[in-house]
Amino acid sequence: MSQTLAKLGGDLAAIRPHLTLEADADAVTKACTLVPEALDRLTSSGFLIEATRLVAHALPKREAVWWACMCAIHTAPVDLPDADRKCREAAEDWVRQQAETSRRVAFDLAQAGGFRTPEAWAAMAAFWSGGSMAPEGQPAVPPAPHLTGTAVAGSVALAAVRGDVARRDARLHQFLESGRNIAMGGPGRLPAETG
Repeated sequence: MSQTLAKLGGDLAAIRPHLTLEADADAVTKACTLVPEALDRLTSSGFLIEATRLVAHALPKREAVWWACMCAIHTAPVDLPDADRKCREAAEDWVRQQAETSRRVAFDLAQAGGFRTPEAWAAMAAFWSGGSMAPEGQPAVPPAPHLTGTAVAGSVALAAVRGDVARRDARLHQFLESGRNIAMGGPGRLPAETG
């Protein structure tokens, strides 16, 4: 495993079923055993959305939720609705505290917003990070382990096409660099998009 991308050390074989790779993208990564190698091959072959799915599932849950927030911030419009800002802030609160209360608040805000934005899916990723999906006081129903990655992948994909679909590939390249930075222990921050 690449020492620099130490946080992308998940089991590629276990992650692969959740990536929903088309035949061409699957062929590019078939011989790979390590996540960083698969990431490099997907990126260099132009399978950018597939590469973001890989990062979403390979990063530890806390880092993956943070990454979704960084990508959402990058493409957020200046007039981002307050409800979306609150969703992202709830996801960030969960990243900082990993408390049950912040996880539940993230879900409530995402649900109220109708699950339509990158911020809402970042909040859902936080909610699906652990604990129970059942209402409080009910028997525990733990989320499937891959759901955080699925929500993060959705958040990142929505952020990539927000406002201007023509910017998608350029944004995905930036998002992947952010993900790599997080995998190396960095903050993965992206500047707010201009223009």
